[in-house]
Amino acid sequence: MVTRLLLIRHGETVWNGEGRIQGWSDSVLSERGRLQMAQVAERVAAYPVEAIYVSTLGRARESGEILAARLNLPLIQDERLREYGIGKLEGLTWADIEAGYPEVARQWRESDRFTPLPGEEGRLVFFNRVWSAMMEIVERHPDATVAVVAHGGTIAAFLHRLLNLALDRSAPFGFENSSLSMVDYRPGRPRIVLLNDTCHLNEHQPVLGEARESTTQDEPPIANSL
Repeated sequence: MVTRLLLIRHGETVWNGEGRIQGWSDSVLSERGRLQMAQVAERVAAYPVEAIYVSTLGRARESGEILAARLNLPLIQDERLREYGIGKLEGLTWADIEAGYPEVARQWRESDRFTPLPGEEGRLVFFNRVWSAMMEIVERHPDATVAVVAHGGTIAAFLHRLLNLALDRSAPFGFENSSLSMVDYRPGRPRIVLLNDTCHLNEHQPVLGEARESTTQDEPPIANSL
């Protein structure tokens, strides 16, 4: 039996646009983020989705509500799908980190290993809670397609463990806002079908009259350290 997992990162938030670290802190979706989620919802509507699971953080719930309205399904909230708790760095920009935590900034730039963060949740705790949530979803929905709306770090943690990568290594992948990744999960034989796919996004029309690049994570260069 195979469970197809549609892994969706939430839409762009105001803090994403400002380059601020979010973690457990929250920021509402921007106008662009709501448009992004409407676009990914249209794409996901082509799949026979049985259930939608979301992180309890507001940006994921708001994103999930857009998807749920399109698919006419209820949301199932799970706090284990929350982003990594970044501790004292939440709400800061990369410039703030370089000024206030220069050694942390240096390690992020120079090392391919996980960088300890002041006041963080704890990497092993994070990986374990994400994995337990995902395995419960698989057990509840054998031979079904399930959408999971969460965070860049959450999706990275799941794939990191799925691929049995070393936990002290930085994740070798990142995720755009409203990206779609897909895993066909079969015990012992999982298959990554899509990774950070954004072909559904029509970003040619700038939001609020301003064109700019999308942010790839809930935080600046630290994203792949989650």
